[in-house]
Amino acid sequence: METVKTRMLTGNKAMAEAIAIEMERDPNVFVLGEDVGAYGGIFGSTQGLFDKFGADRVMDTPISETAFIGAAIGAAAEGMRPIAELMFVDFFGVCMDQIYNQMAKIPYMSGGNVKLPMVLMTAVGGGYNDAAQHSQTLYATFAHLPGMKVVAPSTPYDLKGMMISAIRDDSPVVFMFHKTIQGLGWMDQLDASLSHVPEEAYTVPLNKANVVREGRDVTIVGLQMTMHYALQAAEKLSKEGIEAEVIDLRSLAPIDKETILTSVRKTHRLVVADEDYLSYGVTAEVSAIIAEEALYDLEAPVKRIAVPDVPIPYSRPLEQFVLPSAEKIFKEAKKLVNEG
Repeated sequence: METVKTRMLTGNKAMAEAIAIEMERDPNVFVLGEDVGAYGGIFGSTQGLFDKFGADRVMDTPISETAFIGAAIGAAAEGMRPIAELMFVDFFGVCMDQIYNQMAKIPYMSGGNVKLPMVLMTAVGGGYNDAAQHSQTLYATFAHLPGMKVVAPSTPYDLKGMMISAIRDDSPVVFMFHKTIQGLGWMDQLDASLSHVPEEAYTVPLNKANVVREGRDVTIVGLQMTMHYALQAAEKLSKEGIEAEVIDLRSLAPIDKETILTSVRKTHRLVVADEDYLSYGVTAEVSAIIAEEALYDLEAPVKRIAVPDVPIPYSRPLEQFVLPSAEKIFKEAKKLVNEG
C-alpha cells in the first residue's frame, strides 16, 4: 500500500506561498513595506518573492508607514491589488489616519464607487520579551472600526487560505498574523507553527469561525495562540471527565455569531480567551453576543481570560504573568464546570 506524504509548512512559508500564487495569477498584485524585498520580511512572510518577481512588484520602502500605506491606498483605488506590510501592529499609531480615515472610509464615502482591494498585513503577539511597543495584538482596536475586514488566522493552513481570500476580496482587509505561528528559527518551535498545507491554491472564508474540537460541557472561544492553548487545556480537562468544545474565531470583523451561539446553546458555559487587553476587547464582544442572544442558555456566568490593562512587560516572568496560557484556561474552565 502506497504511503501518502503530508505536506507540512510553517506559517511564514504558507503566507509567502499564498502571495506568490496570487502574484502569478494576477499581475495587479504587488507587495510593499519595510524589509519585504531581499530580506523576505522580518517574519518571513515574503520569503522568496523578491527573487521571483523583482523590485517592481516586491518593493522595499523607506521607514515611513504613512507614505507606503498611503501609496497602497492610491494604487488600490486605481485598480491594483497591493499587499502592504505594517511590520508590527504596534506601529499603527504613526499611520492610523491612512488606515482608518482613508483605507476604511473611502469605499463608503464614495458610495461604493471606489473599491480598495488591498491587504494590510501585520505581525501581532507577545511572548518574546519584545516589551511594550512590539508585543501587542490589538485585535479589538481594528475590529471596532467599521469599513475593514479583520482576520487573525491560527494555523498555517488558514494563513494560506485566508491570505488568498484576502487578496481576492474587493474590500480592505487587515490580516493579522501571529509571530509564534510563523515558525522562525530564532523563536520557540511549537507544533502550532507547522501544519498540513496543500500545494494548490485554495480559499478559506473571511467570515467563519471554526469548531476545532467538539465537546458538551463548556465552550472555549480563542484565536491564534489562545486557540492552541484552549486545545491543550481541553485535552487536560478531558482527563478529568470534562469535554470542552473549542472554537477558533479566525475572523474578527465580521464576527461569526452563529457558530458561537450554536455551541453555547449546546454546552451552556463559555470561556473566552484572548491575547488582547481585557477591557473593551474581543472577550467583551463575544460575552455581549451571548448576553444579548443566549443569556438564558447559560448555566454559569461567562469567564474572560485576557491581558490585564497594563502595557506588556519586558521582564519574562512579568510577561508570562500577564499573557494567557493553557494552564489559566484549564483552571478557569474546570472551575466554571464544577462550580457553575
